[in-house]
Amino acid sequence: MLGVMNLLPIPVLDGGHLLFMVFELIKGSPVSERIQLLGYKAGFTMLIGLMVFATFNDLMRTF
Repeated sequence: MLGVMNLLPIPVLDGGHLLFMVFELIKGSPVSERIQLLGYKAGFTMLIGLMVFATFNDLMRTF
């Protein structure tokens, strides 16, 4: 399951790196560092949100 989650196209994970590589192949030049940084910030925020949601869900099931 961890391997599948790691391949999600979220920029912080390996799937996100693959996504940037695909964009680079299509575009023909590397994605700018500014866009990559924005993607990493958004991906990190999504990942933290997913972790908070999962933890909240687990805690609510125990009560």
